[in-house]
Amino acid sequence: MGVLLLMSTNKHHTEWQELTKLTQNQPFVVERVRLLEKDIAIEGAFELPQLARLSLEDQVFVTAFIRCHGSIKEMEQIFGVSYPTIKARLNRISQSLEFIETNPAPPATENTQAEVSRAEILGRLKRGEITASEAIQKIEALP
Repeated sequence: MGVLLLMSTNKHHTEWQELTKLTQNQPFVVERVRLLEKDIAIEGAFELPQLARLSLEDQVFVTAFIRCHGSIKEMEQIFGVSYPTIKARLNRISQSLEFIETNPAPPATENTQAEVSRAEILGRLKRGEITASEAIQKIEALP
């Protein structure tokens, strides 16, 4: 088994491409991480981040999309393809990524549930979906 050392940050992009070619987009686990400035090495089994597990072509596509600030029109020009093609590729890539909630909602308490329910009931009343007497009954039945 060959060893590929990823050492220099200025060569990072080229080395990452080489690593992607070597693995032929097959899953792999990193077993050793070396912090160059601290001269520390950590051994174990480390999974790659989701974006690093994308194919090289998809990584280039995502990078271009970010550099275009999400402009599909610019992406059409860069890649020479149509809007539906860009959207289809974005959809395919997004389906392969797991969304990580960065700001999860706090657990619902009885008070928050009651507030939401009151707001929903009042909204239904405003839209004419229920009568005033039905709204009163529903609010009185809340915990």
